[in-house]
Amino acid sequence: MNIQNTAGEAHKKATTKKTGFWMNLLRVREAGISLIILILVVLVSLRAPAFLTADNFMDILMNISILVIVSLAQTMVLITHGIDLSVSSIIGLVAMMVAFILKQYPGTPIFSAVLLGMALGTVLGSFNGLVITFGNVPPIIATLGSQSIFRGLVFYYSQGTWINSFELPANFKLLSKGTPLGLPNLVIFAVVIAVLVYFFLKYTRTGRDIYAVGSNPDAAQFAGIRTHRVKLLVYMLSGLLSGFAAVLWASRFESAQTNTALGFELQTVTASVIGGVSTSGGAGTVPGVLLGALLLGIIQNSLTLVRISAFWQMAAQGLLILIAVISDKYILERVEKIKK
Repeated sequence: MNIQNTAGEAHKKATTKKTGFWMNLLRVREAGISLIILILVVLVSLRAPAFLTADNFMDILMNISILVIVSLAQTMVLITHGIDLSVSSIIGLVAMMVAFILKQYPGTPIFSAVLLGMALGTVLGSFNGLVITFGNVPPIIATLGSQSIFRGLVFYYSQGTWINSFELPANFKLLSKGTPLGLPNLVIFAVVIAVLVYFFLKYTRTGRDIYAVGSNPDAAQFAGIRTHRVKLLVYMLSGLLSGFAAVLWASRFESAQTNTALGFELQTVTASVIGGVSTSGGAGTVPGVLLGALLLGIIQNSLTLVRISAFWQMAAQGLLILIAVISDKYILERVEKIKK
């Protein structure tokens, strides 16, 4: 009898140890991404010494700042087991509308332009949320449709014309590239948004509800969480942050074009998934998304420095998505198997 008890306890301890290992692996996923970034930095530096310069590092931060903002919006949607493929078209449409207004009324206060962009983005995001929650349309179908609708509106609104740099006010261009605090405003905006989203998801009841809806919507609804309201909220927030990003995009690139941000939704999904956001919902962290965006920015920058074609940059993004999704699914399956 004692032998059986001893064997049972030993098996239990071994199972607990294995479970602890996989749980710890999930918790330190950010450490794994950090290690990959470090290895990549070393390898690229050996090939292209200019990679380690302060100017190049600042270029990387500038390049990923808008990506960070929109990826955080995408993250909140993914956590609810949704997806927003319309973020790129929202950016294109809002950037075009705000740029046209600034061209026609150059005396418009920049703060008003920012608020207008966020308001327009919120309206577009609300459209997605209403179609998904009350129309019971799958998120991928709803946002794929709205992606085409919003992009079509870009052409309709602009009549195929572009807004160029000389048509925009000088102070608007400084919105993203000004450096009153020693860092470009664009980088500061990204940091502020990251901090706000971090505290929102981690320390507010609504943030916890977002995770609950993504983990188990039926249980969340049984617990009194209004799942439709939560889903509508995340798409509104996605639109709001995309609208803000649209204004920054027009400011940084000093233009608004019909193809603005075309394909950008792929990059936001890539950064989120690489950062550990589960495509099945219910999991994801802000630090992970930041690291995912940084890894993507380093890859794009390094491929450019070593003069690799843009095709391989797109291929690298696709490969990273596949690796991240497969590894995420494998880890979750292992954890569930050990729990049983």
